[in-house]
Amino acid sequence: MNQKGLSVKSVVAIGIGTAIYVILARFTSIPTGIPNTNIEIVYPFLALLAMIYGPIVGFSVGFIGHALSDFLMYGQTWWSWVLATAILGLIIGLYSRKLDLEHGVFTGKQMFFFNLIQLIANLISYVVIAPIGDILIYSEPANKVFLQGVTATATDFIAILILGTILLKAYAATKVKKGSLHKD
Repeated sequence: MNQKGLSVKSVVAIGIGTAIYVILARFTSIPTGIPNTNIEIVYPFLALLAMIYGPIVGFSVGFIGHALSDFLMYGQTWWSWVLATAILGLIIGLYSRKLDLEHGVFTGKQMFFFNLIQLIANLISYVVIAPIGDILIYSEPANKVFLQGVTATATDFIAILILGTILLKAYAATKVKKGSLHKD
């Protein structure tokens, strides 16, 4: 069936995903010692959603969730980081088209490429987009924002590497394998 726009499933995933994003961002951030830079447990969840529902949901949950959580926690929104998180969700979601998680497939090779893609997405998002946005929009000092970006990239990569891979493997394990005699 060829539909225009978002499916109901995607809209629901964006709504519920955004709510969970805000809760996780609020209650699971672990300070790194670098100002305004935390180890974020929310990013493995964003990666899971992007891999299950695709790039539009990944982008939307990253954008809306980060914007809302910034506003609720700090009283202002850092748009450069909001855009960076949305791009992270988008890139990971684009990679989801290469996998077949719905049929219980998530091999070691796929795990490797998933983590390579999420590393590239983190580098683009937090070493390029966020710091350059901070410099252009907020006139922040370059040394500060690039240190924040590199720290965020490293911690987010590790969080997604460990928790994101576990979540995706667990999700795939709940699905009926392609070629199985089991019927839903």
